[in-house]
Amino acid sequence: MKLLELLRILRFASVGAVAAAVHFLSVILIVETHLLMPLMANVLGFLIAFWVSYYGHRFWTFGDQTRAENFQHRRSFLRFFLTACAGFVLNECLFFVLMKYLHLSYPLALFIAVGVVAASTYLLSRRWAFKAQA
Repeated sequence: MKLLELLRILRFASVGAVAAAVHFLSVILIVETHLLMPLMANVLGFLIAFWVSYYGHRFWTFGDQTRAENFQHRRSFLRFFLTACAGFVLNECLFFVLMKYLHLSYPLALFIAVGVVAASTYLLSRRWAFKAQA
């Protein structure tokens, strides 16, 4: 594995960990203050964490690709948003199943759901969302 790719994976993991923590803590705060139930709070937590993730990946993880002369912000944003939404649908479904059928507490179910989905977005982000236009 090339050093640049290893560095990119570490950066992706770092940004992802921060975004996942923002997602997780936002949901906990929203639920514990009785503003929303867990599944609805998860939607809001996702939307908050999305911005952390997008800007972290755009400027740090994939910064070398986004500085390319032919990089298009609008195209990249739309692709990353679609990638994130696909991940969120998986997250919400897994979150529901873990709470409803395995009877896990919502914090544990959320922790598992966020962790499982986070790993799957790297390749889509690297190879599609933030890829410089050829």
